Amino acid sequence: MSSTIVPLVMTDSTTLIQTAELTWRDGALPISTRFDDPYFSLNDGLAETRHVFLDGNGLPRRFTDGFHIAELGFGTGLNMLASLLAWRAAGMETPLHFTSFEAFPMIAADMDKALSAFPEIHAIAGPFLAKWASGKHRIEVDGLIADIIIGDARDTLPFWNCKADAWFLDGFSPAKNPELWGEGLLSEVAHHTAPNGSLATYTAAGFVRRNLASAGFSVTRSTGYGRKRHMTTAVLS
Repeated sequence: MSSTIVPLVMTDSTTLIQTAELTWRDGALPISTRFDDPYFSLNDGLAETRHVFLDGNGLPRRFTDGFHIAELGFGTGLNMLASLLAWRAAGMETPLHFTSFEAFPMIAADMDKALSAFPEIHAIAGPFLAKWASGKHRIEVDGLIADIIIGDARDTLPFWNCKADAWFLDGFSPAKNPELWGEGLLSEVAHHTAPNGSLATYTAAGFVRRNLASAGFSVTRSTGYGRKRHMTTAVLS
């Protein structure tokens, strides 16, 4: 079963973009047909998000007022909502800022279906999904200010005027989506990282680690999640 392709009109009302093309494994796990890759781990995607992206960036320990997370690859929104859940649990009183760059956005109905696999995440997803379904890409809900920037990150990130305290690199596999792991884009990630800002990703591919090091990050190969022996964490030198 493949999701319907729904054109979304960008803010200039002239450019049409396509939503994600999906099939569903066991009726619950979304697989990108464009990249032939799952959106999250076959073995508990929420646990993977917490291990790779939250723990990998030292979160929630590093949370402070005005903290800004940026991400390559929004997907189902799981990483954002897991971050919001951690932010609320930490008792933060100001909103978390979260910016994600996504070339092929998923429609709200598919997000809702995917997130239903994680009851604690699905329980807080409704307000965001309602606004996403209405076509909003800047969304404010309790404890969160989210900007989902639609388009190829190689084109959009250079024009972003913020710096992130932590980055989640969550594009599809470097073997299947090499464009999102190239030296030029990762140099832009470094340019848009706050001093001593951090980064985490599930991949430990050698060329990704080399590109991050070339961009100015101090790179560490860390213990991965599940069957993945290693992942990558980094701090901007």
